[in-house]
Amino acid sequence: MFCDRTWGYRNVIEIVSYNRHAWDTEVEKGNVWTLPVDPSVIARAREGNWEIVLTPTKPVPQDWFPPLAGKKVLCIACGGGQQGPILAATGAEVTVFDNSPKQLERDRMVAERDDLSLRTELGDMRDLGRFSSGYFDVILVTGTCFVDDIALVWREISRILKRSGILIAGCSNPIEYIFDLRAWNAGQLVVRHKIPYSDVVDLSEEERRELIIAKDEPLCVGHSLHDLIQGQIEAGLSIVGFYEDKNGGPLDEYIDSSFVTKAVKL
Repeated sequence: MFCDRTWGYRNVIEIVSYNRHAWDTEVEKGNVWTLPVDPSVIARAREGNWEIVLTPTKPVPQDWFPPLAGKKVLCIACGGGQQGPILAATGAEVTVFDNSPKQLERDRMVAERDDLSLRTELGDMRDLGRFSSGYFDVILVTGTCFVDDIALVWREISRILKRSGILIAGCSNPIEYIFDLRAWNAGQLVVRHKIPYSDVVDLSEEERRELIIAKDEPLCVGHSLHDLIQGQIEAGLSIVGFYEDKNGGPLDEYIDSSFVTKAVKL
């Protein structure tokens, strides 16, 4: 298991343990997904004027949401003081569930600053056992590329959603992961990998150390579109909405490589 503080290699790297450290470091770096919204955003949300993003630029359509006052909402891998506090300001009962303690600190900071009722939970999205079946009205999830078993995540989400509950999921298109990472970092597109892809499996130890570990960046998994989309359907969810967005890399010139789905529990 790859979890000691010196980040020395073992035979198996446990993605979630490593990524907890990596995302805590992203907070220190000021990654855009770790920057809390300012009080004016919360004030507007309280007046009904709000939007959230799960991908770099396009907001989730507001008509994808039911009236949120009093609704139980779970935001998975959405720490950072952004989506959760905004939704709490609409009157929803929000729980933010994230793998990074420092990301959750951002949510608590906004909640205290702006007098919001908001709950935070630290954990691995593959294990949502602390939540009762059929509990949530709406679930948002992002960061699906930071776990290895996305099918398990969909099944757990389906379990804890109410009947006719809504899942809104932000994902990376796996096309990003077919390219050589060193070339990608230089802005070049050199096809190398098959999908599904994993930084743990498909990079050499030397590449992983140089290109990811040395920079304290998260380890990623490129899930197939089958697992990202059909996986939701097999978990008992009906996909009723879809859009694409940029993803902030060399592919942006050619194709939108992130997407968001809306699904309803059958």
